[in-house]
Amino acid sequence: MSLASDSDLSATSRPLEVFLVFLRLGLTSFGGPVAHLGYFRNELVLRRRWIDEAGYGDLVALCQFLPGPASSQVGFSLGVLRGGGLVGGIAAWCGFTLPSALIMLIVALGAPAIQGNGLAQGLIHGLKLVAVAVVAQAVWGMSRSLTPDRRRAGIALLAVLIVVGGGSSLAQVGAIVAGAFLGLLFCRKAATAAVGAMAPPVSRAAGGAALTLFGLLLVTPPALLILHANQGLALFSAFFQSGALVFGGGHVVLPLLQAQVVARGWVDSQTFLAGYGVAQALPGPLFTFGAYLGAVVRPWPNGISGATIALAGIFLPGLLLVFGMLPFWDRFRRQPWTQAAMRGANAAVVGVLAVALYNPVWTSAVLSPTDFALALAGFLLLTVWRWPSWAVVALLACAGLAEAVA
Repeated sequence: MSLASDSDLSATSRPLEVFLVFLRLGLTSFGGPVAHLGYFRNELVLRRRWIDEAGYGDLVALCQFLPGPASSQVGFSLGVLRGGGLVGGIAAWCGFTLPSALIMLIVALGAPAIQGNGLAQGLIHGLKLVAVAVVAQAVWGMSRSLTPDRRRAGIALLAVLIVVGGGSSLAQVGAIVAGAFLGLLFCRKAATAAVGAMAPPVSRAAGGAALTLFGLLLVTPPALLILHANQGLALFSAFFQSGALVFGGGHVVLPLLQAQVVARGWVDSQTFLAGYGVAQALPGPLFTFGAYLGAVVRPWPNGISGATIALAGIFLPGLLLVFGMLPFWDRFRRQPWTQAAMRGANAAVVGVLAVALYNPVWTSAVLSPTDFALALAGFLLLTVWRWPSWAVVALLACAGLAEAVA
């Protein structure tokens, strides 16, 4: 893995650069975690060359293994690498997360709801078509670099079969594990090639501290709540557990959140589903739904305080885990047997993305021949004419509005 070296950027300016780049991504990255990976690849791998394709695939595979929001973990890791450490990671997370989190907070505090509004639904549909184009571009580009031979193409196909047959987020993890095992068996010869160094600016002591903090925050708040009831601590614990115990991120966390806040009577079902509907239309990570829920829970803390607690709780476990793993990941991945496993795992990631392209991205967006034509146009604009992602977002969002008016 290699990072672009820009001698004209000082150590103090790098975090600002990271924040501004991820702020733009946070304002334009529609379509959920799989689409986000496509946006990251377009902006940071192809355009800015912050990281090479193989290194990006390694980061995606690592974050797929870990609980938490995979796209946010990948973005945070890229910020750590580019921005010189934890400050860069925080800058990336803030830029990517705060736009949608603030919108969800505004909605929770009383902004007009979009449910039932025809124009709003048309806009949402156009944004779903953007996701089709972006994810298709990601699958196409990653397949060319990560499945260049029959063996790795076969691993990708097997990953598709595992995910389709399993039908759950655990099947995605299983597919990547199976890909790593098959890589050990069949990709050893190819794996002898040298790899670029990731060299994350994170010490092993810092990584170990992050993993230790993750464990403490997972078990300590529930233990303290047994001794003394505290609504603020209970709110943090509920969202931390949701973020720590879900693989796949995004939509997978919704059943856990519903069990934590609706079953306890903190939020009614109608309010929960209304917020989820709004979250579908926003750029950035779906986990910012936590800010909405934290703002509307009863009893106090809610509002801005509740949103802050819930947002920190749901994101923190995934970020602690990936930060803790980064200093150990580079040496681990440089071993010949690890390279073989990673080649297989990266091929499996292509298969996992291909399944996600079909369901839910394609099935929820392409509902007519017109939708197919629009999604294809977006794909060609990205891959052939090299349009920037934000321009395709604007075009297809307008097309969705036009369809709603017609």
